[in-house]
Amino acid sequence: MRRLISLIAVLLLATTPASAQVKSVAQYIEQVQALSRRAEVKAADDYIDRNHESILHEWIAITEINAPSGQEQPRAKYIENLLRKYHLDDLHYDSAGNLIAVRKGTGGGPAIVFDAHLDTVFQPGLQIKATIRDGKIYAPGIGDDTRNIEALLATIRALNEAKIKTRGDLVFVFTVQEETTMNGAKAYVSENKAKIDQYIALDGGYEGFTYAGIGINWYRHHFTGPGGHTRSQTPPYSASLPLARAIDRIYQLRVPRNPSSNLNIGMLGGSEVVNAKAADAWFTVDLRSTNNEVIADLEKQIQTILNEEAARVGMKVKTDVIGASPAAFIPGHRESYLVRISEAVHRVMGFDPPIGNAGSNNSSAALHAGISSISTGAGPCEASHSLAENCEIEPLYKGIKKVLLLEIALAGVE
Repeated sequence: MRRLISLIAVLLLATTPASAQVKSVAQYIEQVQALSRRAEVKAADDYIDRNHESILHEWIAITEINAPSGQEQPRAKYIENLLRKYHLDDLHYDSAGNLIAVRKGTGGGPAIVFDAHLDTVFQPGLQIKATIRDGKIYAPGIGDDTRNIEALLATIRALNEAKIKTRGDLVFVFTVQEETTMNGAKAYVSENKAKIDQYIALDGGYEGFTYAGIGINWYRHHFTGPGGHTRSQTPPYSASLPLARAIDRIYQLRVPRNPSSNLNIGMLGGSEVVNAKAADAWFTVDLRSTNNEVIADLEKQIQTILNEEAARVGMKVKTDVIGASPAAFIPGHRESYLVRISEAVHRVMGFDPPIGNAGSNNSSAALHAGISSISTGAGPCEASHSLAENCEIEPLYKGIKKVLLLEIALAGVE
């Protein structure tokens, strides 16, 4: 492994020898390599290796506590009870309901926030039972985001077991409402902006990370008309007619791949009975891009389609903005200390990290506030937000070690 990392460093230098940017990557790799060889860091890794089974059981237990967005309290309470055993310097809930655990440093180092969100997209009352087969674990929410909750818990225990003292404070924030509004992270950042040096959101990802946030706008578009009985004179039509025509046209719009952009129509509604023409038919649009100008252009095109289809049948259009979060980026952030150290950590762990600018998670709350932030994750998972969600088990332990090394590299050690 050391030879591989050294070779990467040499190749990076040789490719563009005049580039300070490339040299800095090699220097950071050497810095993180030296850190990973320290006896106390190896002791922390050994703790993870010795506790695979207990980590797995705890991961399952947390996942099986359903935590719909806005109803995270039972899961938070379970995690709070675990954290109370870890001799932390502070443990409390904030005004938004986030659970915050602080492991204070010895002084002279930065304050580093690690965020894993408590909530899921699943409905209240869902009974969750994890199953294991073929090296994978299956359960709704097993990846998004309990793999990362468990990663934070395991790293705290590993730091304690190895008696590692960081210079900077490590602040572990278990956030609420990430899946709906990101209000948990927004509230935490708003109340603590001056105290945060770097912010790491653990959510998607494993082999790489993102350093900027994709813009996300959500809308509910309504067509409204007179409605009526099935047998009433037509026109007036059911409002579902312009809705259907508009959806067909919207899906024909050109959505660019570069910059990364997405469009989805996810929810529909109309008449509440079979034998009535809808007086109010509506649908939602989820519009995303790393470029705010792309979002604005698609918004304009969609509005034109809505107005044309409403006028075609003599109806009106009303649009509700459910949520709007512009693309989040800091100029020059790709070359920042946080991004360079994060890249070095991934390379020292043996990854060739994909590094992107289209994160869709709580890191955007920090980036919008001007706080250096990335998002990454502790293990490879599939079928997120579905009942078939699953994760590979064995890579999680490597992912926990990656998170641990990132904590130590950023907070510093004596």
